[in-house]
Amino acid sequence: MGKMEQTLKSEITRLAKKQLRATYLPLARDVRRLKRTVSALRKTVVVLSRLGAELQAERQTQRAKLAVAPEEVKAARLSPGLIKKLRARLGITQGELATLVGVSTSAVGSWEYGNAKPEGRNREALVALRRLGKREVQGILAAKAEEARPESRGRGKGRRRKKRR
Repeated sequence: MGKMEQTLKSEITRLAKKQLRATYLPLARDVRRLKRTVSALRKTVVVLSRLGAELQAERQTQRAKLAVAPEEVKAARLSPGLIKKLRARLGITQGELATLVGVSTSAVGSWEYGNAKPEGRNREALVALRRLGKREVQGILAAKAEEARPESRGRGKGRRRKKRR
């Protein structure tokens, strides 16, 4: 009777394996296909998020273009006190104002002390800044800081110095 039991047992095992394969193989194919789809979707998400960030930065820079009508620039009064008040109203430093206008910090200082007057594009940018609020200016500064930031390569904060004792 032992041989019959063993034959029956092996036949049941064989049929069970066959049934499992019939169920398992299509599922395994589906899993592989779904993994490929997920991988492709992840890549698409990365590309789209990169494009979204670029579009957002571009939109910020378009807002950052400080342009006004030439007549308004000519009619605008820009005394040293008004420049200082503008900077105080916007809540920015001389350096940040210099970044917005595209000049050096010392140029902003000389405008505020009356040693020099802004002319040309600098004057136009200051007149345009008068229309903006704190949030818009902070957004423009953030966009410019993002543009100026160099791409990191995955390394730390640079070379570390040894501590002196």
